Amino acid sequence: MSDEDIGREKWSAEERNRDNLHVSPSCSSFEVLDPHDPIISRLATQLFKRTNDYLQGEVTAGQDHYILLEEINRLAITKYADLKNLTVNLEKTLNEYNKMYDTSILPLLQQIDDIDSQVTQFEANAYRLDSYTKQLKAQFEELCEKSK
Repeated sequence: MSDEDIGREKWSAEERNRDNLHVSPSCSSFEVLDPHDPIISRLATQLFKRTNDYLQGEVTAGQDHYILLEEINRLAITKYADLKNLTVNLEKTLNEYNKMYDTSILPLLQQIDDIDSQVTQFEANAYRLDSYTKQLKAQFEELCEKSK
């Protein structure tokens, strides 16, 4: 053994002996029937009461937080259920509108496109006819002048 090990062992033994001299683990420093200082008793009672009040307040605050979280969770569940119902209804409505578009509106739009293309063709024909009539008028006037 080294000098340090011996010193530690000696110090530990001395420490244990000193602790045993001051306080015995088997005896209590508070006995119910022993008279005590009333001020210390009153202060100790106040200390325990205030500590109890503080701990009760902490427990109550924890319970209140838990109850608040439960209420928030219930409200969130209700809100998300409402949103789910709303999206289901929106999906149904959109599907109905898409079917209505495919069955009713799309054919009408195709008819409008057909009419538009026919009008464009009529317009082109009208311009050609107008041009042709102008040419005929010019030829007629030319013939009338020659015959005079």
